[in-house]
Amino acid sequence: MPREGTGPDFIEALARGLEVIAAFRPHHPSMTLAEVATATGLARPTARRILLTLEELGYVRAGERGYALTPRVLDLGVAYVRSTGLWEVARPHLERLVARTRESCSIAQLDGSDIVYVARVSVPKIVSLTVQIGTRFPALSTSLGKVQLAALAPDELDAVLAQPTRSGLVPRWQPDRAERDAALREVRARGWALTDEQLALGIRSVAAPLRDGSGRVIAGVNVNCHAAETPVERLLEHHLPLLLQAAGDISADFARVQDVPHVAVS
Repeated sequence: MPREGTGPDFIEALARGLEVIAAFRPHHPSMTLAEVATATGLARPTARRILLTLEELGYVRAGERGYALTPRVLDLGVAYVRSTGLWEVARPHLERLVARTRESCSIAQLDGSDIVYVARVSVPKIVSLTVQIGTRFPALSTSLGKVQLAALAPDELDAVLAQPTRSGLVPRWQPDRAERDAALREVRARGWALTDEQLALGIRSVAAPLRDGSGRVIAGVNVNCHAAETPVERLLEHHLPLLLQAAGDISADFARVQDVPHVAVS
């Protein structure tokens, strides 16, 4: 997150506040003032004022071991999901897809070179990576990311992948440019993407793109399974047709929602 903006309207205090919220990682649910200052590079008095402000607003609570985020922070992410209307449209289709495949299904969107999960219906299975709303992974090593990267123009693709990942994860698949471009051409040609333990051991998934009314790819939807339980043949022969049907239905419903006139009533 940039500390300094490029224009006179940039509010540095807001940027610092968001940076403090982002400093709380999965392995750092509680942080002292000193740890927050170190993680953000802020002076301790500045970090303290920001934490006290966030505490007063209800986004942070102070405890014996330091500061921790409160569930109210989820409102920030939920506001985005609700503003797009994607979850309301996708939920019944995801639930139906999970019932038919008996596997977890998710929707994610690109954020820089990462994907961020914005909707998910899961089944209880032991996998090597925990996924929840807001989880981010390097896009290129995921099926959800591949179907969205494949839709980008070459210049845009290079710019997106030039951004460093903020996932904290190093994927198993580290392709060079030629291998990357070949993989995305294949995804572009067939309209869906497969990953087979490219992100992490035991993770196998297939994804399809979600589109808005203009045909623009806005997200990806996938079926995720454990490699030891579900062979590739099962994933492609049984799950993939159901996934493609669900992706088409979600896209069509989302396009219809976009076409509905919105009238503001005071």
